[in-house]
Amino acid sequence: MLTTVENGHSMDSCVNGHGIYMNGTTNGITNGTTNGIINGTTNGTTNGTNDTNGTLIWDEQFLPPPLQLDDKALAIKVDYRLSGLMLCGSTLRHVGEIFLREIENGLAERASSLQMENTYIPELPDGTEEGVFLALDLGGTNFRVLLLELQAGQLVREDVKQYHISDALRLGPGEDLFNFLADCVLDFLQSEGMEDDELSLGFTFSFPMRHHSISSGELITWTKSFKCGGMSGVNVAGLLQRCLRARGLRVTVQVLLNDTTGTLVAGAQADPDVAIGVILGTGSNGCYMERAERVHWEGPHKRARDVCVDVEWGAFGDNGCLDFIRTEFDKEVDDNSLLATSFTFEKYIGGKYLGELLSAVLGGLARDGLFPAPPARASLLSAHVSQFEEENISGAWERTAEALHDACGAPVGRTDALIAQHVARVISNRAAQLVSVCIATLLRRMSRPHVAVAVDGSVFKRHPRIRSLMDKYIALLAPHHRFTLKGAEDGSGKGSALTAAIAARLAARSP
Repeated sequence: MLTTVENGHSMDSCVNGHGIYMNGTTNGITNGTTNGIINGTTNGTTNGTNDTNGTLIWDEQFLPPPLQLDDKALAIKVDYRLSGLMLCGSTLRHVGEIFLREIENGLAERASSLQMENTYIPELPDGTEEGVFLALDLGGTNFRVLLLELQAGQLVREDVKQYHISDALRLGPGEDLFNFLADCVLDFLQSEGMEDDELSLGFTFSFPMRHHSISSGELITWTKSFKCGGMSGVNVAGLLQRCLRARGLRVTVQVLLNDTTGTLVAGAQADPDVAIGVILGTGSNGCYMERAERVHWEGPHKRARDVCVDVEWGAFGDNGCLDFIRTEFDKEVDDNSLLATSFTFEKYIGGKYLGELLSAVLGGLARDGLFPAPPARASLLSAHVSQFEEENISGAWERTAEALHDACGAPVGRTDALIAQHVARVISNRAAQLVSVCIATLLRRMSRPHVAVAVDGSVFKRHPRIRSLMDKYIALLAPHHRFTLKGAEDGSGKGSALTAAIAARLAARSP
């Protein structure tokens, strides 16, 4: 019998902490203990059964159902090939322990894969937010300029205009990109007849930053499809301010934040229990309200009790601490990405990468003779993952087969479609597990009577299973901690305006 030790856990005949998974059985039982089996229901999800096999029952509630095919031998071979993508409860609990350690290291400014950045936002909306604000939203290939009016904390007016960012701008000099952003602001204000008005602006810049105040911060690294040069050590808010001033605009950059922080702020406006913000879309990230004394500050903060901390969990594990869950398929996706070896955790769960992961796994199965042909590069997207999952839920397969035929250029039958649907389910399940580990760890750390989690992003909104899986797994991983997942709308726009209003309130309060 093979025995290995990974990250301090002994595992007999185990793959990622659970026995090799074949047709619903495990070959070998995970060593170790759980934190206890919880009777009853938390947040509507049963957290386990108290019996002599309680550990095993809890552990296996995280595993996806086995592949069901008429050819049972083929089903076993496919599941064996996918076993590295199937994480059991013990493995996920270990991931959570590492996540907590990385949180503590990041807050203490020790070496960590988590940035744990102070956003300098010490409070959330209280219903007094008033005024007219500009908001800029930069994070993808489309850039938005918004004009928002708040009365008593409520949004009463919203004008929006979108602008496309070309490949040349996303990959060229950073100065060119910011001049383009300022041109868009000028165009928008001219269309509103407000080019001479004095306005405060909230800048949603959805990339990792090192904040120095609520209105200043430096880019740490580009992510997603951006890789502009000449931005090292540049205060992005200051650069935008200079570009706006060069066009004669009386616009002041009042706040610099990312979409995750904006989601938290916008969610808190709708529900005061919101204390965690999550993005689960093209990429993924989280932020939460941390005790102010645990966080590094530049400057005084005597009045602050809590502050929003940007975790930047997309980079979780970039230092190698999560290599034990990394598969050959993940390595293939990472190697082919724009920023290889960077933001590796995001590549397990972000919508930009789920389609690529689906292609990588099907390509691996094809090389082993378990699938007709590998998909062509970039032929399967995250939308296909959701489509395959939808058909799997309904018991259909025809649209899946059609999409696979187009992607693979080979005949695809019912069995092949069912295999692809199973792969989509396995990678979706792992994505839900990993984001749930992060949320559950934050819930336990905050230890509040109830926490609402504001979540935005295309994967959360459009994937047919993700939300229900997250409800289930968070409850299993954080029993005794009541929570609610709340879909958030336009945190990068509305949240930006609300944060600008909060900044104005803080400034008025200062001596």
